[in-house]
Amino acid sequence: MLSAQFAANAALTVERDAFKKDNAELRLSKISDSEEIKRLSLLIAKLKRMVFGQKSEKLSIQIAQLELELEELHITQGLKLPAMDVAGLIEPVERSVPKRRPLPEHLPRDIHTHMPAEAACPDCGGDWKILGEDVSEILEYIPASYRVVRHVRPRLTCACCDRMAQAPAPSRPIARSYFGPGLISHVIVSKYMDHTPIYRQCQQAAREGVELSESTVGDVVGGAHQLLRPLMDALQRYVFSASKLYADDTPIDVLAPGNGKTKQGRLWVYTRDDRPAGDTSAPAVWFRYSPDRKGIHPQAHLKDYAGVLQADAYAGYNPIYESGHVLEAACWAHARRKFYDIHVAQPTPITTYMLAQIGDLYKIEAGIRGSPPGRRHEVRQEYSKPIIEALHVWLNEQLLTLSRKSVTAEAIGYATNQWQALTRYLDDGRIEIDNNAAERALRTVALGRKNYLFLGSDAGGERAATMYSLLGTVKLNGMNPETYLRHVLSVIADYPVNRVDELLPWNVSL
Repeated sequence: MLSAQFAANAALTVERDAFKKDNAELRLSKISDSEEIKRLSLLIAKLKRMVFGQKSEKLSIQIAQLELELEELHITQGLKLPAMDVAGLIEPVERSVPKRRPLPEHLPRDIHTHMPAEAACPDCGGDWKILGEDVSEILEYIPASYRVVRHVRPRLTCACCDRMAQAPAPSRPIARSYFGPGLISHVIVSKYMDHTPIYRQCQQAAREGVELSESTVGDVVGGAHQLLRPLMDALQRYVFSASKLYADDTPIDVLAPGNGKTKQGRLWVYTRDDRPAGDTSAPAVWFRYSPDRKGIHPQAHLKDYAGVLQADAYAGYNPIYESGHVLEAACWAHARRKFYDIHVAQPTPITTYMLAQIGDLYKIEAGIRGSPPGRRHEVRQEYSKPIIEALHVWLNEQLLTLSRKSVTAEAIGYATNQWQALTRYLDDGRIEIDNNAAERALRTVALGRKNYLFLGSDAGGERAATMYSLLGTVKLNGMNPETYLRHVLSVIADYPVNRVDELLPWNVSL
C-alpha cells in the first residue's frame, strides 16, 4: 500500500511540474501576444495616417493584412488559458486592463430581475426581505426588422343624407412606391455611407424573408435623388455663401456605356467649415460630379463665388484667381507631402530640416485652433512668420546646390512657386494652414471605391454627388444620418419649395 501511495505521489508531482511548465510557457506567450498587439496597433495607426493621398494600392493591402493579423491575436489571446484558469492552476498574470466605459444612457433598457428559486426561506419558511441588489449590464443587438405599415381609410356616409367622407391618402416619398421613408433612408445610408452595394442589400433582405429586386431598389434611389434636388440647391447656396471655401477632387471609375470598360470620372468637393477660426456657423459640404478633370468644371462651379479658396496647385483653378473675385490660399500639407515622400525613400538633411520646420508651424496652429481670427493673426505674426521667412531664404539657398532635375529641387520648386499663396494664411486669421477639411470630406469616397469599385454611369456619379453632399453635411453636424434622412423623406414631398432651407440639418430638431 505504501509503495502504491509513493507511486501516486510521484505521479502527482510529475503532473504538477508539467502544469507549472505549461503555465509559465502560456504566461510568456500571452505577454508576448500583448506586446505584439501593441506593436501592430501602433503600426496600423501609422500606416492609416499615411494611406490618404497615396497612389499605390500596396499600402491599403498591407493595412488590411495587419488588421487581420491583429484580429487573430485578439481572438487567440482570449482562448489561451480558460481551461487551466478554471482549474485554479495558473497564477494571475499582471497586465493592464483598459477601464470599461459605461454603456450609453440613451439606449433603451430591458430589465430582467432574477429571484432565488425558493419562494421563501428554506430553513424557517420566512418571507424574503430585499437588502439591496447587484446590477450588471450587457450590450445586446436586436437585428433590424422589416414591418408593413397598413394605412386604412374608412369610407363614411351620413346616416341622414347622402354626404360621404374619407380621409385623404397619406403622402408617400415616392409616388406609387411601397418603400417607406425609413427603408429608403436605410438603403441610401447603407449604399453611400456604409458602402454596401444594392445587390448585397437585397441579399441581406432575403435572409429576413423579404424579396427585394435590385431594379426596384435602384428605382427608389433614383427617385430619392430627384426628391432631394431642391434641398441640394439650398445646400449649394449655403456652402457658396461662405467667405472662405476648401476645394479638392478625387478620381472615381465609371462604367463606360457600350463596351463594358471603365473610364475615369471626377468628384469635386467644396467644404464650408470655419469652426477652427471660432465661427459658430454650421459646417457643410457640397459635391459635384464631372466625367473628366478639365478645368472648366471647377470654373463653372465657382463662377459666382467671391472669397478665399483654399485648394491645391491644380492649374484649372488659375482662371478663377485671375478673375479677381477669388483669393488663392495654398495648402502646406501638399507642400509637406512632396518632401515627406522623398524622406521616406531616402532621408536627406534637406528633407529632415524641412519636415521639422513645417512640424513647428503645425504645433503653433494646434495651440490656436478654435480661437477668433484676430487672435490667430497675432500669434501667426509673432511665431509663424519668422519661421516661414527664414525657411524661404533657406530653400532658395538649397536650390542653388541641387540639380534642377532632382526630386528635391522639384519639391522645393513646388513650394517656392506657391509661396505667396502658402503664406497668405499669416495675414488672415480666417484661413487655415492646409486644405485638410476638403480631404477629410473625400475619405468616404475613397472607402466606397474599395467596395463598389466603379459607378454604373455618369448619372450614377451625379446621384453619388447628391448623397455624399447630404450625408457628409449631416455627419459634420454630428447627427444620425438615418434619423435625419427619414425625417426629410417623410415631409419633403409636400414641403413648400421656397421654405426648403428649413430642412437643412442645422435647422431640424430631431
